[in-house]
Amino acid sequence: MNVVLLWHMHQPYYVNPLTKTAMMPWVRLHSVKGYLDMIDILQKVPGVQVNFNFTPVLVKQIEELANGEVIDLWETWSRKPVEALHIDEKKRILEDFFKLNWDTMIKPYPRYLDLLHRRGMSWSERSLDETVSLFSDSDFRDLQVWYNLAWCGYSAVKRFPLLAELRKQGRDFTEEQKNAVLDIHRDILRLVLSLYRDATTRGQVEITTTPFFHPIMPLVYDTDFARRCMPHATLPLRFTAPEDVRAHLRLAQEQHARVFGQKARGLWPSEGSVAPELIPLFQEAGIEYFCTDEGNLFHSLEQDPAWSGKNVDHLELFQGWRIRYEDASVQALFRERPLSDFIGFNAARNEAPRSVEYLMHHFDHLASILTQPNQAVCIALDGENAWEAFPDGGEKFLTLFYENLAARNNFHTRKLGDYFTEFPSRVECAHLHTGSWINSDFDIWIGDPEENKGWEWIGQTRAFLTERIAKGGLTPEQVQAAWWEIYAAEGSDWFWWYGPDFTTDCDFLFDELFRTHLQNVYRILEVQPPAYLDVPICLPSSAVSYSKPHHLLNVSKKGVVENYYEWVGAGQLDIAQQQTAMYQSDRIGQRLYFGFSHDNFVLRLDASHKPEGLLVQFTSPVCCRFRIERGTRNAYHGVFEKSDDQVTFQPVETAAIATWGDFMFILIPKSPLGWDKGGIVSFFVQLIEKGLQKERYPERGAIEFNVPGDDFEASQWFV
Repeated sequence: MNVVLLWHMHQPYYVNPLTKTAMMPWVRLHSVKGYLDMIDILQKVPGVQVNFNFTPVLVKQIEELANGEVIDLWETWSRKPVEALHIDEKKRILEDFFKLNWDTMIKPYPRYLDLLHRRGMSWSERSLDETVSLFSDSDFRDLQVWYNLAWCGYSAVKRFPLLAELRKQGRDFTEEQKNAVLDIHRDILRLVLSLYRDATTRGQVEITTTPFFHPIMPLVYDTDFARRCMPHATLPLRFTAPEDVRAHLRLAQEQHARVFGQKARGLWPSEGSVAPELIPLFQEAGIEYFCTDEGNLFHSLEQDPAWSGKNVDHLELFQGWRIRYEDASVQALFRERPLSDFIGFNAARNEAPRSVEYLMHHFDHLASILTQPNQAVCIALDGENAWEAFPDGGEKFLTLFYENLAARNNFHTRKLGDYFTEFPSRVECAHLHTGSWINSDFDIWIGDPEENKGWEWIGQTRAFLTERIAKGGLTPEQVQAAWWEIYAAEGSDWFWWYGPDFTTDCDFLFDELFRTHLQNVYRILEVQPPAYLDVPICLPSSAVSYSKPHHLLNVSKKGVVENYYEWVGAGQLDIAQQQTAMYQSDRIGQRLYFGFSHDNFVLRLDASHKPEGLLVQFTSPVCCRFRIERGTRNAYHGVFEKSDDQVTFQPVETAAIATWGDFMFILIPKSPLGWDKGGIVSFFVQLIEKGLQKERYPERGAIEFNVPGDDFEASQWFV
């Protein structure tokens, strides 16, 4: 029996290209653990052949970090001498430097576990304010070391003896020792890709690819394709960009040839996501074969007229297939799901010999019934995250697994190219199912309001880019950089964390990165990004702590309180209590009041001193803003502006005013705000100093309330 092992290595694009900063450290940390471990362990068992799928976006980041082209923000926090750390940086270290598997990467090390207990198993911004004072300089330095030391895998420890010495030392690390650990991380980043190249040269490994930024190709091609497998889903406004799919494949092949010496023959479609329309694009890109999940095969055969009425035997799975669409065809191998999932999710829960015994028992059974030489079992899964759950990083399990496969005469581990060269596909399917490896649909990435909003925002940004390109006047460098940001935003990972399916401590960071890629399109084109991109997708307004208006207001326009009850019915945001971002001891804004009379929206900002400027930005019901600047005589001048495309704003004559008395008072007539349309009022306020945003209210998200109707006060009546 042929055994095809495919380990998928993937990380999304954490880098903000404009600042050259990696906002998350997972490329570096997985390199010193999973990526190095997985290639080094093959040296122990030269008789086994393995396939690795490296996403181009991961390879790009490894190179950027290795070459010093980008800065790893978390490495910067780690390298900074403790005495020089700002209190905000200390809080981020306390928040982030316990983000790893506690059972296997913290609890085995008493000092690290003690630091976790001192921080607390759970935390809040407010608790971190108190916890910072409980950590000495030595505590912080040990935490800096332990986070980066615990991530070093078994191969790194063997290659660099200092790591074992530091683990044994356990505490009271020096700045020199800390930097030595981080220097080893950089050494591994410079080494790891060459090890994979060497393994391909000696014939033990084949490396396949994925479309560049790991997009869900069927959805980038056409989001309406989701209706084929999710007929009752609520989908976003249609987004369709087949040329972007072609670009992801072309860019992937160009980089693969440069880094690994030749174009990839094989493809793991992002999240195993396929659609028949992709087959011509695969063939055009030089892809000869791809792998995806077994569910997609059996759904395909249910729809293929050539297989109609046939009782499809499950054993049809264990062979290569030729997938046709119109005049194009590509070969495919479909993964055996239960055994793949066992390795990814359950093997770590058992002793390594028991897990390997379980796998070999099932392989023996399959080998006894798969008697044709062309038959194969494909095991395909994530090749990096699973090992964090193993006490030893998976070393014993993988070693035993490989040794058993290499020792058995009835098994032949195969590289994909060798398999398809020796056994060209003899069976065909001309009706490929549209779906992914998860439930054979796209529910993880589309259909939820957060996910749909992401797709629509990509569509709006992409449309703006194409319109600007058509007008001319952009440099080739601008055009290329802007397209790269669109492609990065099309990656699947942002949508993985949107919606209710999955959550992580880094949800807000993923959301920020997604919106940053879209904002960068506008910045590259030297245009102010639209305000809606400043509002997080994954943070519902209810998470912003504020009260909503409950009475019509009749207030003085002088910026002073003439009657105690004037502002009692206003909504309120306590700015001083906001702790959703970096703590600011010199905060200007103190409290924000907002509400409305019959004819006007009113806003009051209590502040420590007169701000230079404010921007009141409305994102719904219509896109508009009120820009306020302090003049030479300390008087405020305001300009009300509206936008149809959320990018270009035009002044609109209104009776809006801004004045300072004891506080900043703003009044805007309702009519240009679009409240006659009904719906939700959504706004936020930016405080401007020296032309830059200094503060934002609220710090994340927006303040929202329903457009008041004629019965507003009656509906708010209370005793």
